Amino acid sequence: MTDLIETPDAATTDAAAGGSTPSIDPVAAFRSLILDKLKFEVAKTVHTASDRDWFIATALATRDRVVDRWMASTGDTYARDRKRVYYLSLEFLIGRLLLDTLNNLEIVEVAREALSSFGVDLDRLRQVEPDAALGNGGLGRLAACFMESMATLSIAAHGYGIRYDHGLFRQRIKDGWQLEYPEDWLAFGTPWEFARPEVDYSVGFGGHVDAIQKSDGTVEHVWRPAETVEAVAYDTPITGWHGKHVNTLRLWSARAADPIRLDAFNQGDHVGALAARVKAEAISKVLYPSDATPAGEELRLRQEYFFVSASLQDLIRRHLQGHDDIRSLADKVAIQLNDTHPAIAVVEMMRQFVDLHEVEWAEAWELTNRIFSYTNHTLLPEALETWPVPLMERLLPRHMQIIYLINALNLDAVRKAGITDGPALSGLSLIDEGQGRRVRMGHLAFIGSHKVNGVSALHSDLLKVTVFRDLHNLHPDRICNKTNGITFRRWLQQANPGLTRAIVDTIGPRVLDDERELVKLAAHAGDASLQGRFAEVRRSKKAALSQLVLERLGVKIDPEALFDVHVKRIHEYKRQLLNIMETIAVYEEIRSQPTRDWLPRVKIFAGKAAASYHQAKLIIKLINDVAKVVNSDPTVRGLLKVVFLPNYNVSLAESIIPAADLSEQISTAGMEASGTGNMKFALNGALTMGTLDGANVEIREHVGAENIFIFGLTADEVEARRRQGIDARANIAASSRLKEVVDAIASGVFAPGEPDRFKGLTDALTYHDYFMVTSDFDAYYAAQRSVYRLWRNKTAWWKAGILNTANMGWFSSDRTISEYAEEIWNVPVARL
Repeated sequence: MTDLIETPDAATTDAAAGGSTPSIDPVAAFRSLILDKLKFEVAKTVHTASDRDWFIATALATRDRVVDRWMASTGDTYARDRKRVYYLSLEFLIGRLLLDTLNNLEIVEVAREALSSFGVDLDRLRQVEPDAALGNGGLGRLAACFMESMATLSIAAHGYGIRYDHGLFRQRIKDGWQLEYPEDWLAFGTPWEFARPEVDYSVGFGGHVDAIQKSDGTVEHVWRPAETVEAVAYDTPITGWHGKHVNTLRLWSARAADPIRLDAFNQGDHVGALAARVKAEAISKVLYPSDATPAGEELRLRQEYFFVSASLQDLIRRHLQGHDDIRSLADKVAIQLNDTHPAIAVVEMMRQFVDLHEVEWAEAWELTNRIFSYTNHTLLPEALETWPVPLMERLLPRHMQIIYLINALNLDAVRKAGITDGPALSGLSLIDEGQGRRVRMGHLAFIGSHKVNGVSALHSDLLKVTVFRDLHNLHPDRICNKTNGITFRRWLQQANPGLTRAIVDTIGPRVLDDERELVKLAAHAGDASLQGRFAEVRRSKKAALSQLVLERLGVKIDPEALFDVHVKRIHEYKRQLLNIMETIAVYEEIRSQPTRDWLPRVKIFAGKAAASYHQAKLIIKLINDVAKVVNSDPTVRGLLKVVFLPNYNVSLAESIIPAADLSEQISTAGMEASGTGNMKFALNGALTMGTLDGANVEIREHVGAENIFIFGLTADEVEARRRQGIDARANIAASSRLKEVVDAIASGVFAPGEPDRFKGLTDALTYHDYFMVTSDFDAYYAAQRSVYRLWRNKTAWWKAGILNTANMGWFSSDRTISEYAEEIWNVPVARL
């Protein structure tokens, strides 16, 4: 099994390092490379090539520029025996890679000029590339940003995940309802990946465990799986800024050990002969299959163990290539668990140490604890995965034995620390006895890691008093904070080149290497010329988005209107419902007060709801039904438009975010771990409408309270309200505006012929308002009027927008990764 360890020759090394090479016209060289790829890889001529052919040829030519640097980076890691970071994540939402890679190699204009000589437009080719459907939302996009920053900072790192054939799902909207279809991003393959059929590991499931008595009196446990699935590796190079370092994203595809049962096939059972193959390959078919059924729940667990087992086998194999003793693994390896999905890795590592490499239990546990760290992404107890004990015992019998022993030893230590009462011990146990005996994966990740981090200051503080309160009291130094960040290369340079040019022209090109330089922009926030450039760039982005909306939805929107944007996963706590309720209030007032000086506004929504999440899908339906009524009402006169853009993904975000005037970050306080969309919008100069939740708190600290719109209950106030009860009838009765909105929804104003369509929403609002929509409605409505007032003063608006951009440098993922490296992983970073 190889790891790109070929030693690069001197010329390659010089080229990768930016050393001297013979003078060659870069455009001509790249043009020639594209032609070679078009001819020898795509088998097309200049005259017969389609846009997709040109995309493939250009991607392959770009990939060639990456490979030498990739080999050089890998070779250097081996030569210097560097400590490696392994980032385990069930999601990597990497999006399109063509422009991302060209930008980081600093050859965007070279490629553009080379292609233009053939009459081919680079921007058109960008649209041909499918989004890699390897994630759902913020969790996967964060992982992608982190991989790019690790490469930029020259950290020797691997990302490990699953190569989903169909990812989450492709969202279509029909009659206002969300429909889910398979995502087909791999239908024609991807030019960025390298298949590694020689990197193939067996992953076991089921079976039994033999306890073998050894001559020295010890017992050896041998797991005999009933089923094995092959994990085959596919590698994608991840290029850092300037192309100076390239890391590997290794994704696993599931294959059956035997693709077909020939005996069954020859006996006429053509479908049954493929049953084992279908069962095995289901593991890497779809991201987040519904777990509403026992079969779906089992598939989720199979996915998580599959990629964890393959990844640990791979990294241990790599370590033992250069080291004789596996006991040195903790000195050379740091593993980051991205949420609870890969938490079974703690148990698998113990199995590897104890069962396969004969390390004594106590030493194995100490090594495991030094190796692992865990990022928590949620304060929702239901989102911290738990697995039924019977399922674990059946599917992973040896792992369940290890979990029982970890739990017993952990509780023994707890008792020795003086904690002996039943409720406290129950709260610290890995087994939740109150829900039909389930394994708490969050607890497992916590006690198996030397550091546990939240992803914003508020979130990290809340972890200590909510989901991990008891564990924090036992291990008070374990929880730390690492506020999320975003890669500015994609979300500023690539998504908004016009704004990037304006920034560079104002404060110099050093800002492209060091995001902390952005703060220098603040001194120019009052400059009329810079405000004009910001406004001009925004206007062009809004015009482009308006055209996209027209093409996809047939709805004409005005680029001069205020673009009020709410794009993210659809969930009750993210409160798209609150937003559309305020929209309904404005709609009713426009109709009843037509002579008022109304400010034109476009409400833009996008996001996917989990396939089995009925309330979230009902919210999507309500948004679309409101849009249908509002957009077709002649009395509104275009002063208010509502659009829902389907199939939200990274590429659509790159079109929407630079065009936004107002960024909606209105989650129920205390429920959003961090958010990264809030950072992307603010970086591009949008003003934030938000609660004091997640990273909004830190954004306010950096941009200034006067440059952000904050409203609503705080996290402490939310908890206090919930303790008082969540029946909202009094709230609704106390606000005539709110009552009118709820009555309009409940009476069928937006569902003619089906007045009970949204009864599930209005009943939840009235009798079980857990997400505090009614409690925050009036404050939200008032905050929106503050937006109107500032929007009318364009000088003040653009000054605030520039100050948002100027003060976002701290929210770079380079800063976040530097903190992980220095404070958790103990690896060096190379700041530019």
